[in-house]
Amino acid sequence: MSAKRANVPRLIALRYLSVGKRSHLVSFISVISIFGLALGVAILITVLSVMNGFDHEMRENVLGVVPHITISSRENLSLDQWQQIELSAAQHPAVTAVAPVIDVAGVMATGDGNKAVLISGINPESEAAVSSIAKFIHSGSLQALQNKRWGVVVGETLASRLAITLGDKVDIFSAAVSINPVTPQATFKRFEVVGIFKVGSLELDSELALINLSSARVLFKIRPPYNGLRIRTSEVLNADKIRLELAKALPATVSVQSWTAALGGIYNNIKFSRSIISFMLWLLIGVAAFNLVVSLITIVRDKRGDIAILRTLGASPAMINRIFMWQGCLIGAIGILIGVALGVVSSLKISDLATAIESRFSIQLLNAEVYPIDFLPSQLNYGDVLMVTAGVLLLSFLATLYPARRAAAVQPADALRTE
Repeated sequence: MSAKRANVPRLIALRYLSVGKRSHLVSFISVISIFGLALGVAILITVLSVMNGFDHEMRENVLGVVPHITISSRENLSLDQWQQIELSAAQHPAVTAVAPVIDVAGVMATGDGNKAVLISGINPESEAAVSSIAKFIHSGSLQALQNKRWGVVVGETLASRLAITLGDKVDIFSAAVSINPVTPQATFKRFEVVGIFKVGSLELDSELALINLSSARVLFKIRPPYNGLRIRTSEVLNADKIRLELAKALPATVSVQSWTAALGGIYNNIKFSRSIISFMLWLLIGVAAFNLVVSLITIVRDKRGDIAILRTLGASPAMINRIFMWQGCLIGAIGILIGVALGVVSSLKISDLATAIESRFSIQLLNAEVYPIDFLPSQLNYGDVLMVTAGVLLLSFLATLYPARRAAAVQPADALRTE
């Protein structure tokens, strides 16, 4: 019998949510409240997924290609000196891989144009340990640099600008000048395109070219075996701290830089934007919860006659309180369920939708000159879904307290007199 009594408030609350002959206003108000909560939840989940996508792309893609830490020197260090530096760097517990590199500025040119680029002379085998560039190569391969001495791997944007494809020839000019008795001549060499990559970052896709380490040494007339080391760490977000620790352990002849020097501002902006946007969207949900309070107060006023009848039939104030608390929680639960469903579907499809919009209207939603990537990423995190669900459910419960208390305080005689 007690179980049936406990179910009475829930059954009455469900009755109030349904459309009856005299409950059109109540049902309409309930639908508006549900719609407000569902919209807020869906938008919050979608935006959090997009921000997660940006964070993932930065960590796994852009920061997977860019070295976490770079050690360089302007002095002509010998092979033994570089090997000693490499050994010292590798001893740091957070350093997972070290690879030699020759980083120099150069110019790539074809009959269709020219472009100043960063030339990175690498060892393809050791480069795979510090960079994930190989997985972004959609034509050719990184290993082709090992087999073809005068081969070059370029970004897709750079290849498009110079109108080159796999197998085409391109001239790479060095800043070093050959002196002959008649006139100075530019030093250059013709390379074959053996790979084309697309990371999605304008800076990488349009300004980076990879060649063989020995080819870079010959073309740019570099006497040392290399002029830098690329370092990959296990804690990419702590690269600055690791950089300072390495700088203390390494000789003063080398310079130690982390990825934050070039991309730290962009990454911090993404994190800051996530915090601000999340706060604003939680405010939106707060408005929806306030709307639920107003809606329940309106429902209580509309149901004063019903409350009076229930009280005369023996319902206690506590039961009346539970009826309207159940109604508020049911409205919140339905809104959350609809919002979660819409948010999950939206998070999974928003990247495809953005691509379709760009293709249909010939526009670019994300400018690669401003953002580190040129597409709209999304990564659904079910932890975020649970957090949003729990947070909105708590807000919905809190929103029911005041209206339910007002309903429980209705006096039967006064309510019937005003009906």
